[in-house]
Amino acid sequence: MTWLVWRQYRLQAAAAAVLLAGFAAVMVVSGLQMASQWHAMLGTCTTGGGHSSCEGAPLGSTIGHDFEVLSVMVPAVLGIFFGAPLVAHELESGTSQYAWTQTITRTRWLTVKAGWLLLAAAVWGGAVAALVTWWSGPRNALYGNQFQPNYFDVQGIVPVGYAVFATALGIAAGTLLRRTLPAIAVVIGVFIGVRLFISDVVRQHYIPAVTSHMSFLSTPGTLARSWDLASGITGPNGQPLPQSSSVNSFNGVPLASLPHACQVLIGQASRQAMVAGDRCLDAAGYRVYDVYQPANRYWAFQGIETGVFVALAAVLLAITYAVVRRRDA
Repeated sequence: MTWLVWRQYRLQAAAAAVLLAGFAAVMVVSGLQMASQWHAMLGTCTTGGGHSSCEGAPLGSTIGHDFEVLSVMVPAVLGIFFGAPLVAHELESGTSQYAWTQTITRTRWLTVKAGWLLLAAAVWGGAVAALVTWWSGPRNALYGNQFQPNYFDVQGIVPVGYAVFATALGIAAGTLLRRTLPAIAVVIGVFIGVRLFISDVVRQHYIPAVTSHMSFLSTPGTLARSWDLASGITGPNGQPLPQSSSVNSFNGVPLASLPHACQVLIGQASRQAMVAGDRCLDAAGYRVYDVYQPANRYWAFQGIETGVFVALAAVLLAITYAVVRRRDA
């Protein structure tokens, strides 16, 4: 069976190897240039208040950034070209009538073929992720934004989970629909939909977020490299106040809700009055708050999300096994 899988997929494997080599060449050359640029910048950067003077400086070449963006679609491509045709092509061409009536059982046939393709997808996705993670090193050091969706999704180990999920999705869709083209459409739509749902809705809740409070007179701390989820002001009752950008507000607090003594102080246009106003807000029980995921949770989030997508892949494979074992050739 292993030799049969190799003969069936040797052209796809060769094409994937060539594409990976080209991707690696571009990322290595671009990454070395960006690393050199970053080391040259270090001597001129100054740091203060948790921020670097180089944070607004451009870093890296356009082609490197383009290839990094393209890497987002690698798992879906694997699901389209490796996963979708695995069972669907056998059913379309009628070869399932031969393959499923031999001494090799359907379970073994599916296990060997799906196992090798899932392993190949994991290796391919991991290789691309490793290149992108290495390439992003200088940029991560400068901006500290690995938690941001567009960066979190292409670095670390989560692309391996995406690749396994997309391939399993293609296998399951092809098995259920019995046609390759509709299965490809399902891979594209479902993969993008699940990825967006996880990224925008689920990811921030993997671990309960941290909420910090500070007075108006405190020096703002830095949440560098952390994932800032929300910020605002709490009232004397500890409940968040509605965000206000009106001219009839002070530091986001509506003037009408402030004690009269605070309103009088704030009405005086002077630096001393502003500081006095902040003291009055503190005395009245108002506080500034931030809700965030700390930077030291990055790898925990990577592991959780990878596990989520591997679990989804396992469910899809279980469905595939059930359908293949019961379906007529």
